[in-house]
Amino acid sequence: MSSATTLRADAAHIPAVLDMMEDFNAGEEIPWDRGAIEASLRRLLADASLGFVVVAVTAQGVAGYAVVTFNFDLEFRGRDAFVTELYVRPAARGAGLGRLLLVGAEAMAVEEDARALHLLVRPENTRAIALYRASGFVQTPRVMMTKELGSADAAARSDG
Repeated sequence: MSSATTLRADAAHIPAVLDMMEDFNAGEEIPWDRGAIEASLRRLLADASLGFVVVAVTAQGVAGYAVVTFNFDLEFRGRDAFVTELYVRPAARGAGLGRLLLVGAEAMAVEEDARALHLLVRPENTRAIALYRASGFVQTPRVMMTKELGSADAAARSDG
């Protein structure tokens, strides 16, 4: 991991990030449409008020990414942030890149005046849970619930 670094993604990283996102979404069983996701990714990268993407770069290239988006919550007296995706290529796993991405995401979130960093993880993903706990995340006494709004895709997913 000593040769790995993190940086804020820009348009040059889009192809590599999209390739990893496709694998991430397949593993999470999330419907995937590369064109729609690319448009959303480009919007995120172009508008820093929405959040950012941090990439882990090794001598072999982009080896992982984390997506961080912003929210505003009175409980935290202002801006907070969500790690909505964190992914490391299978060949690069076990080298500390997940932890490196979390450190990079946290530092960039602090630079953007975020006062808390949240994430969601599947309960069966014990390896990720261990990483998150070791990185200072704690489980809160709340249940995350979601209602998708305003799109045909959202309506279709809620029917299934």
